[in-house]
Amino acid sequence: METSREILQFLHYHPLSSREEIRAGINFQESDATLKRLIVNGVEAGNIQVEGKARATRYTLSNRAHLLMPLSLDTYFAQDVDERQVQRSFNFALINEQLPQVNLFTDEELARLNALQAEFRAHIVEMTDNEYRREMERLGIDLSWKSSQIEGNTYSLLETERLLRESKTADGKTKEEAVMLLNHKDALRFILNNPDYLQELTINRIEDIHTLLTKELSVDKGLRHRRVGITGTQYRPLDNEFQIREAMRDTCALINSRKNIFEQALLALVLLSYIQPFMDGNKRTARITSNALLIANGYCPLSFRTVDSIDYKKAMLIFYEQNNLYAFKQIFINQYEFAVQEYF
Repeated sequence: METSREILQFLHYHPLSSREEIRAGINFQESDATLKRLIVNGVEAGNIQVEGKARATRYTLSNRAHLLMPLSLDTYFAQDVDERQVQRSFNFALINEQLPQVNLFTDEELARLNALQAEFRAHIVEMTDNEYRREMERLGIDLSWKSSQIEGNTYSLLETERLLRESKTADGKTKEEAVMLLNHKDALRFILNNPDYLQELTINRIEDIHTLLTKELSVDKGLRHRRVGITGTQYRPLDNEFQIREAMRDTCALINSRKNIFEQALLALVLLSYIQPFMDGNKRTARITSNALLIANGYCPLSFRTVDSIDYKKAMLIFYEQNNLYAFKQIFINQYEFAVQEYF
């Protein structure tokens, strides 16, 4: 199993490699027949694709493996930002060619998520409207706190609760930090009061959410038309307004085409962050949009309360740099389970 993973990881960074190159690259010590069998197993599992014949045979990863194979965050980020082998520019094929061909969750992962969703539905059927609202308010406080913390906000959870429940700001904090948290509250209230708002995703509706989240903050409204950089990575998002709009339009079409709500929510989380359509507030907008999709379809929203902010950022960076979803998908599944069990 470990050797099979090493082969996939080698091909991730060295596409179109020969068997001899794979052997040397992973320092494989066993027989050629064993290596050949491992490669064939990868082909049969849909993880490896074969190009050419005989001596010209070369191997590369399938779209599925490239997007979903496990990559260790610890190993990956042991390398300095300038040493990592990354895809620096926006991958135009990702949204229109690669993601449409792939089911994002395995059968086992979907069974786990569907069981949790059934548990959520069974619980809320027994709740009064007031009880449901109280749980949503509690989840909303946690989400406002964690979503803002990921962006560098220094309010504690208790300070956030006091602000959102009693409108009392914390000593030693900036006005902008309080506004960021209050904007989360307003955006969530809007989503709960208009649960059908994102039954179909559009650019204008995403812009509406962004406007709510950045109200009274020094953030340009609307899709950006200037270059933006991301700390800690050499990945550079699109800087052409027309290409940004096209990427957003294609993202909305991709998400709307998916029948599985979990896939819709996960795609919104990662793709809106990947495109970086706004000058600021992109990840916040992605988290609220993703939750709006879940709420619109009767699914449990996520608070992200127990996710480590550094792990969240690393999972996002590895998607920027490698278009690999594995780490972020694990965060999504674990946080869905936490939300169902903690709030409902």
